[in-house]
Amino acid sequence: MDRIRIRGGNTLNGTIPISGAKNAALPLMIASLLTDDTLTLENVPHLADVEQLIRILGNHGVDYTVSGKRLSSTPASGRTIHFTARTIIDTTAPYELVSKMRASFWVIGPLLARMHKAKVSLPGGCAIGTRPVDLFIDGLRALGATMDIEGGYIVAEAKGGLVGNRYVFPKVSVGATHVMMMAASLAKGETVIENAAREPEVVDLATCLNAMGAKITGAGTPTITIEGVTALSGARHRVLPDRIETGTYAMAVAMTGGDVTLEQTSADLLSSAFNVLREAGAEVTSVPNGVRIVRNGGGIHPVDVVTDPFPGFPTDLQAQFMALMTRASGVSHITETIFENRFMHVQELARLGAKIHLSGQMARIEGVPRLAGAQVMATDLRASVSLVIAGLVAEGETTVNRVYHLDRGFERLEEKLVACGAEVERISS
Repeated sequence: MDRIRIRGGNTLNGTIPISGAKNAALPLMIASLLTDDTLTLENVPHLADVEQLIRILGNHGVDYTVSGKRLSSTPASGRTIHFTARTIIDTTAPYELVSKMRASFWVIGPLLARMHKAKVSLPGGCAIGTRPVDLFIDGLRALGATMDIEGGYIVAEAKGGLVGNRYVFPKVSVGATHVMMMAASLAKGETVIENAAREPEVVDLATCLNAMGAKITGAGTPTITIEGVTALSGARHRVLPDRIETGTYAMAVAMTGGDVTLEQTSADLLSSAFNVLREAGAEVTSVPNGVRIVRNGGGIHPVDVVTDPFPGFPTDLQAQFMALMTRASGVSHITETIFENRFMHVQELARLGAKIHLSGQMARIEGVPRLAGAQVMATDLRASVSLVIAGLVAEGETTVNRVYHLDRGFERLEEKLVACGAEVERISS
């Protein structure tokens, strides 16, 4: 099993290209099930989750061709992938596939919309929380589907097709918003989704669906309206930049000090997190085709944050920000409101010398003058990169084990950091 070794103490200086967003690419790929024409996606990142979803879509009969199969000499060059679901050969998503990646459950929406039936394994629990699928079930029932649970599977049917309706999410859910938009695109009549997720990835999916012939308005607001159409066509769409990768590298620069320009991204995708970084003492400036992050000389100031759905502070940056606060000159607090079990990185940060106290969904971080390298274990995708950020300033050597978590969501992490002066290497077992 691969691991990453880091020698701390170097500042970061240079440029880092930002890859296409994993959280946008996955629902966009699933949208290919809605049409028998070809959907072409540009700027698709090289990630383990993308490769897994390609295998899952293939199980349903989706053919694909890839431009740029080989890794480019330039990180974040992205790939262009052409998906064609001319014939759906299987409407069952089996446990052995769905259990490997939770987002694969989202195929239930397009399969119901196009084939009027689907049998999809329940995804089960997750390292960072239970994330129940009740919102998906209730939303699709509102569109006229029958939804039964049999042997660990959701068996769904919509005889005669889905029918538009109004549905109010009891809580904001990005995944359920994705699924409802895809399903309602082929429903009869109008669907109005209230309390919808507002994330940029939701807007990106709506933009792509509209390019395919859907009629969606309001994406990016709490109310999304979808006028169903009889069929969707193919389209060409570019995946938006990864705002979580953008924020992660921004925090790494704030942690180590230095001057780095994050290219192929936009400050507009992450205004809440960037405001917090400014409070912590970093300079954040929009530049053409990117964002410049600078912290030279000044210390790290403690800042309290509460995770919230977009446009609030992202839960996917909570672990990275906690790593930053371990070196702040004072006490900070982080309240996690999205997932009930997203503090597993705390014990691993403590191995590096961090002082963190947990009380329910709040973490109290007492900044320390130094961290010391140690062996640590990645517990999930975002937690694993928080350990890398801490390792960049820890004295001596830090080894992050189980980095397959990193490969799910960060493209060529070591190369990007090394190009800016970090001492980071992957050790293959």
